[in-house]
Amino acid sequence: MGIIHSERPPETIFEKGGVQEIIQLWINTPAAHKMDQPAYIPLNADNTPHIHSEDDLVKVMIHTGELGGLKSPIEGFSPLNIYTLFMTKGGKYDLPVAPHHNAFLYLLDGRIIVNGETQIERNHVTTFHHEGSHVGVEALEDTRVMFATGLPLKEPVVSHGPFVMNTQTEIMEAFKDYRMGKMGVLIED
Repeated sequence: MGIIHSERPPETIFEKGGVQEIIQLWINTPAAHKMDQPAYIPLNADNTPHIHSEDDLVKVMIHTGELGGLKSPIEGFSPLNIYTLFMTKGGKYDLPVAPHHNAFLYLLDGRIIVNGETQIERNHVTTFHHEGSHVGVEALEDTRVMFATGLPLKEPVVSHGPFVMNTQTEIMEAFKDYRMGKMGVLIED
């Protein structure tokens, strides 16, 4: 159905300066749930489940899905896992990948070795397509890594602007709903 929201930086960034880092992931909802009532679920560092490696060189934040017996409060309509790893140089972690899932790894900063053979540098993405049961990551320097896995929906995708649907007709309906205010109204102070 859609929900209007703002991703603008807080006013204090203009007054005091600073940096805002945003990573926006568009996760396609299965066709059967595209018109379900939307919800906004804020998740900050304090209420994000996390685990540490035994040697404490890796911290894994669990944004959605499960890991190590911990489950995120954010649930999707299809199997999905999204984690952020904070790795100290020399830290190693094996990330599970469920059968039939695709996965990707995005290196926010630093350098890593993936599966003991491929070196990745900051701002690069590596994708995995049903290639195994885990992805091994080793930090060559202090780094942050985003890792996600999901079960492919195998449905048609049509996108335009901020809308992702399954047909062109649904895209036109989404624009109409937006203009009619059915997705809410953004009121900013």
